Amino acid sequence: MRMIFLGPPGAGKGTQAVKLAAKYGIAHISTGDMLREHVKSETDLGKQAKSYMDSGRLVPDELIIEMVKKRLREDDAKRGFILDGFPRTVKQAEALDELLESEGIKLDAVVFLDVDEETLVRRLSGRRICLNCNAIYNVYNADYPEDGHCRSCGAKLIQRDDDRPEVVRQRLDVYRKDTAPLLAYYKGRGNLVTVDASSDSGEVLRAIEELCGGKNDPN
Repeated sequence: MRMIFLGPPGAGKGTQAVKLAAKYGIAHISTGDMLREHVKSETDLGKQAKSYMDSGRLVPDELIIEMVKKRLREDDAKRGFILDGFPRTVKQAEALDELLESEGIKLDAVVFLDVDEETLVRRLSGRRICLNCNAIYNVYNADYPEDGHCRSCGAKLIQRDDDRPEVVRQRLDVYRKDTAPLLAYYKGRGNLVTVDASSDSGEVLRAIEELCGGKNDPN
């Protein structure tokens, strides 16, 4: 499996990527996590990225691509990978295509997790984060703690500022403007598949596996 996951905020890209990567023993490549790790480890790439981040500028595509390149050469990524959070623009997609071609890597699928806006707003605005252990809950789920405190550590649960309904809609506007054109790009390349991600997480996982030929035993 060599895939890219696309979709709006709240579509479940990270959740599904983690599950698939663990099941098939492949790499879950989150560019956000990767960037933070480089900065934390003070690698050359991390130092360069930090200089942009500290000044409030976007990290250049060239640096992100170089990080992805190094990550794809690690052992787990050689068995397969899921790119989560990259590319975000057509320009980044074109740069990624050049990288994959230079490494002799062919994508199996670009998976678009499709969810309607009202479901996304409900999901994200209902999300609550534990202040202590970062556990995630949702007020609309039946198992949400009535006292508003984490079941694991007892700390208070909060709503992040970017999960407020008005901010969520702004985030979706940015997504439509910058990232949605990727759908046309990958559709034109013939490797885009769409999954209805509004249903139960387990059903979404099964749908992804079916569409991507993942019904075979991972071993």
